Amino acid sequence: MNTIMRKSVLSVAGLAFAGGVFAGPIAAHANPVEGKPVAAAVQTTAPKPQGEQSHIDLNDEKTANVKAIIAATKKAGLPERAAVISVATSLQESKLDNLGHLGDMNDHDSLGLFQQRPSSGWGTPEQITDPAYSTTAFLKGLRQVDGWQDMPLTEAAQTVQVSAYPDAYAQWEQQATDLVSQHWNS
Repeated sequence: MNTIMRKSVLSVAGLAFAGGVFAGPIAAHANPVEGKPVAAAVQTTAPKPQGEQSHIDLNDEKTANVKAIIAATKKAGLPERAAVISVATSLQESKLDNLGHLGDMNDHDSLGLFQQRPSSGWGTPEQITDPAYSTTAFLKGLRQVDGWQDMPLTEAAQTVQVSAYPDAYAQWEQQATDLVSQHWNS
């Protein structure tokens, strides 16, 4: 190992040691239990939502669609974070309404909860307007995104959806997180 590399490694190790020694007010005032040191809690939850957050009120149909997204996520064997990304995406794309063809108001041939397009290979109109199918199709795309679990929600959603508004998904992260927390175990 060259001298510069060795000094860099030792500097990082020294900072890590110093960080452990000076762990902050919680560790400094912690009382050991039966002579054992108190372990510091490590945050393992998703990052804080980015930017201003939006919120809509949900009727029974929208709530049923949230539950369908969660059920499809569980069936796919994916964690709550995948459901949060899916619900936030649906909030942005359709406000959790399972949209059929909207005529002149429609964005091309986009349909369903995720505004997926038959012409882009997402499935038939009947498939895309089935919440379980459309969620599974979205999750299949999400699984193909390397590192989706650790990236910002809006980046993961955008990589799957390829929207003209790539940052718009972020505004729904808090509501999506709350909805998934509320319905994951129900």
